[in-house]
Amino acid sequence: MAMHKNRLLFRKSGRAVYISHLDLMANFQRAFLRAGIGVWHTEGFNRHVYVSIALPLSVGYSSDCEILEFNLEDDIPLSEVPGRLNAVLPEGIEVLLCYQAKIPLKKIVDLGWVVTMEYDNGVPEGTAEAFRSFLGQESCVIRKKSKKAKRGYTELDIIPMVKEWTLEEGEKTLVFRARVAAQNPGLNPSLILDAFANVYPDFVPDFTRYHRREVFGEMGEVFR
Repeated sequence: MAMHKNRLLFRKSGRAVYISHLDLMANFQRAFLRAGIGVWHTEGFNRHVYVSIALPLSVGYSSDCEILEFNLEDDIPLSEVPGRLNAVLPEGIEVLLCYQAKIPLKKIVDLGWVVTMEYDNGVPEGTAEAFRSFLGQESCVIRKKSKKAKRGYTELDIIPMVKEWTLEEGEKTLVFRARVAAQNPGLNPSLILDAFANVYPDFVPDFTRYHRREVFGEMGEVFR
């Protein structure tokens, strides 16, 4: 039977945000087996279900738009896959959609993020203005750790990597919504806040939540 490359769109929330990338793949490998869904296995002595997750999410981050690829061997309707997997996946991981892959993952261009900065005693006066000024500058070069670079890091100008953004100020929160570069190179929103903290250490939030809300393609369309 011919194998077809398919994708899952899934959500990661609640306590599941603390599941690491490798453990997440292991959870899906077990879920396919428990759900009785035949997918392609690796060859060799220690055979296992082969799955691949695009643009791995950092531990502690939530998301509504994670993408997993797999090769289906069973002749079952793709519409049945989400329900069968959700019945055996851990709490906080929910498959939203299963569909045949048509556009390569390298066509992912941007990621939409919601970053919530929480201040226990209220947002300090001037924080929002400082944040807008920081992102409004023409350039901000940072050092990003890299195992491939000889120096152990690469330099990135993060300003042009933030395509569009808004900032909403509440009594105890600042909500930063942004569309940033996804890959080659990509920008983790935590690097934006780290760079901001270096310039404005008095405005560092007490806690920050990161949520990936959407994936976008070359023309600004939602990527699937």
